[in-house]
Amino acid sequence: KTVSLADFQGKNGLLVVFMCNHCPFVIHVRPHLAAFAKEYMDKGLGIVGISSNDVTEYPQDGPEAMKTEHAAAGYVFPYLHDATQAVSKDYRAACTPDFFLFDRDHRLVYRGQFDSSRPKTDIPVTGSDLRAAADALLAGMPIVADQMPSIGCNIKWKAGSEPDYFTGASA
Repeated sequence: KTVSLADFQGKNGLLVVFMCNHCPFVIHVRPHLAAFAKEYMDKGLGIVGISSNDVTEYPQDGPEAMKTEHAAAGYVFPYLHDATQAVSKDYRAACTPDFFLFDRDHRLVYRGQFDSSRPKTDIPVTGSDLRAAADALLAGMPIVADQMPSIGCNIKWKAGSEPDYFTGASA
């Protein structure tokens, strides 16, 4: 089914997560992202996950596998396939996971990491950075300006379609 911004009208904000099934960074936060979504959707935050990877080269990130992953991970938010990769380009997404938090007027207030944990580290996954931003948004407080960017796997672009912002080419 097609999902649009209109589906999130009346929400207290919107979190857009660019993600995929096979990225070790997404797998690392998977159960915590599912728990975060359950908690914050109950607080009125809209959440959507989007996979933009080239499914010709990465079939494990295709729509059928996404349905399986959605159920297995316990995601309660829509998990969408960006077949044309246009959505990821419009957002200037670069990696998985890449978190974009918007206020109720759809202004970007946070683009950053879930937290400082990474695969193969002893740092526990808490979602502290995203939680702090979401909590401030929901409380009507300012969002911290010092935001650490997400780190993860590059979005798997279709051959020859890498966006200018990713390759450094000029338009």
